[in-house]
Amino acid sequence: MATLYPIGIQNFEKIRKEGYVYIDKTALIHQMVKTGSYYFLSRPRRFGKSLLISTLEAYFQGKKELFKGLAMEQLEQDWLEYPILHLDLNTGKYDSPERLLYVLDDALHNWELLYGTSETEKTPELRFKGIIRRAYEKRGRRV
Repeated sequence: MATLYPIGIQNFEKIRKEGYVYIDKTALIHQMVKTGSYYFLSRPRRFGKSLLISTLEAYFQGKKELFKGLAMEQLEQDWLEYPILHLDLNTGKYDSPERLLYVLDDALHNWELLYGTSETEKTPELRFKGIIRRAYEKRGRRV
């Protein structure tokens, strides 16, 4: 069987389910999750930021089966599921402020379908803050 390298694949679940080679950095990810608070990921293009975020997403969704055979499988005991608000800005071209606002509004709308809305939240900032609050209230876990 040929070795499958995940060239251009940035989705952790796809890499794990389809048998691509994965260099296990989950011990570092576990350490990051357990010891940190907020992180700003400043790395060059093609440096693995999207795969890291995808791995974190699978972890916070409690997808233990994807971590079989990796360090995280042994390190994590609880495998709790957390609400996730994933906004991928890699998919579009933002040649105007209006285009970016359209994409943000669409994401906010979809999250509001999940977690509810408030008549008093008119701006994107207030809507986002409200979504985070309601997601926490609905799920009982940090967003």
